[in-house]
Amino acid sequence: MIAISARDITRGFDHPNGRVEVLLGVDLDVSAGEVVTISGRSGSGKSALFAVLCGFDKPDAGTVEVCGAPLAAVPAWEDCAVLPQALGLAQELTLAENVALPLRLSRQTEPSRVDDLLAELGISELADRYPQEVSYGQQQRAALARAVSVHPRVLLADEPTAHLDHASVTAVLALLRRTAGEGTAVLIATHHDEVHDIADRRLSLTNGRIT
Repeated sequence: MIAISARDITRGFDHPNGRVEVLLGVDLDVSAGEVVTISGRSGSGKSALFAVLCGFDKPDAGTVEVCGAPLAAVPAWEDCAVLPQALGLAQELTLAENVALPLRLSRQTEPSRVDDLLAELGISELADRYPQEVSYGQQQRAALARAVSVHPRVLLADEPTAHLDHASVTAVLALLRRTAGEGTAVLIATHHDEVHDIADRRLSLTNGRIT
């Protein structure tokens, strides 16, 4: 089953020196249970594409569907979860409370889910700390735990290993692969070869188009 589908996505941005067209008719399908990675140089439009796919931004043209339905303006977290580069953790909540937030909002009750995810990512001892009290890499792992906590249909992860050491990268990749094994479509933007190694397909965003 196709979990997320994009058709003819175009997006440009106005700058003082003129308009820059970033996405030029992007087509993309990711199936449930599949891990797909996208590479591309900095500024190639990967983050812009992810913003459109998750509803954070509107394309100039084109359509996005999640499980056959048009993408809502703000899709439910269990439909399309995101690990953005700007992590967006709530500073007034502890790491554990941040991870639990999507579960609370969706009224899902899995008593051990938060503890299990924090343990899997090696940050159990930081559960009661606030984001500003831990490193960026530790915040990033907490944000990933938050993203997968509700077993989303689609997970969009933008550079999920960019600030991690080798042991943390191994844990993150294992969780991403396991998440796909549970039926989630996982789309990852990355520059790192070890991330591409866990993918079922590797794509490239070049000159505004997917190859």
